[in-house]
Amino acid sequence: MARNRRMNRRGFLKGAATAALAGPLILPASALGVDGRAAPSNRIHVAGIGMGGRGRYVFQNLTRRPGVEGVAVCDAMGRRLEPFKKAGLAVYKDFREMLSRGDIDAVTVATPTHWKPLHSVAAAKAGADVFCEKPSTLTIRNGRAMVTAIERYGRVFQHGTQQRSSREFRFACEMVLSGRIGDLKRVEVYVGGPGRPCNLPGEPCPKDIDWNMWLGPAPWRPFNSRICLRGWEGYEEFSGGGMTGWGSHHFDIAQWGLAADETGPTEILPPGSGGHNGVTFRYACGARVYHMNRMGEWAVVFEGTKGKVAVNRGKLRTWPASLMHEETRPDEVHLYRSTDHGGNFLWAIRTRERAVCDVEIAHRTMTVCHLGNIAYKLRRPLVWDPVKEEFTGDAEANRLLDRPMRSPWVL
Repeated sequence: MARNRRMNRRGFLKGAATAALAGPLILPASALGVDGRAAPSNRIHVAGIGMGGRGRYVFQNLTRRPGVEGVAVCDAMGRRLEPFKKAGLAVYKDFREMLSRGDIDAVTVATPTHWKPLHSVAAAKAGADVFCEKPSTLTIRNGRAMVTAIERYGRVFQHGTQQRSSREFRFACEMVLSGRIGDLKRVEVYVGGPGRPCNLPGEPCPKDIDWNMWLGPAPWRPFNSRICLRGWEGYEEFSGGGMTGWGSHHFDIAQWGLAADETGPTEILPPGSGGHNGVTFRYACGARVYHMNRMGEWAVVFEGTKGKVAVNRGKLRTWPASLMHEETRPDEVHLYRSTDHGGNFLWAIRTRERAVCDVEIAHRTMTVCHLGNIAYKLRRPLVWDPVKEEFTGDAEANRLLDRPMRSPWVL
């Protein structure tokens, strides 16, 4: 994957001081940032697509920081736009109109999963960096299209898998990669199972909701309020169930600890294999990752030949217990250090460096989740080529790498 430093379409922040010297001799203090605010030319202008609960949080988490300004938001549900309209932001129901403004540096994408690839690619084409909430893709081909667009247009991308900005997860993976628990043999990932077909009955659609726009590329079906209010995560038309929901968080940590950020498993075994009731992933290194098909006390458990480490948000435990009290030594593996996921995204925008959960990492994590869902659907062993990103000698499985989109939407 390309790792070049990228400049955005505005030339961005580093040339702002020179530009100011070429302007008028008298400027208001706020324009120079004297009052503590960034000068207008230095501010990161952020727009949001998808302003539900998580979308509001991510957008506001970024735009309340120094040097960042919210300028516009978009949502197919009018009620979500009203607070932002009252606050003086421009509001839209069509993301294409919003992205055509030409003054947007970054976009938060927190729409249902079936929309995220199209919104992220459209933002990249418009010259905006992207903070995309998880899960970022509906299919494996979606993910590769996003990688291609982000790289082609030189954009910064951050996946909303914030566990990579958490000390306990980073420390656990450093411990594994440094050989503290010996050779890694087994990884347990505790998340729910695949999505299910949506069979909810039709209901009258409120006037403030553009249901056709909400569905977008998904198959047409009647409106149901339970779908709009986060119920979409459980239905395969719009997302991938617990496998892609919490899976995008926890499989991401498994990938990190396996040093698999740019690759993935080579074989996927269906439920019931070897007496395990969930899907099993085999990696070229010899380790196996077990989908436990439930939430548990721990998010991820790494087990090696000399010990093991279990981790969850705010929790860490090791066997032997002494391991958790030993800091990573200078000669051991030190992973990308981030302590603030939103702050890391803004740092990457300013420096044009990779964010901690860049687009290739996001794609590879989501690929594991999608491979698991395909294995649940087909109920037979699958051989995966992580370089070609296709199943070996399996036309039926390869047809599940993508899905048709409802006209006129294409990626």
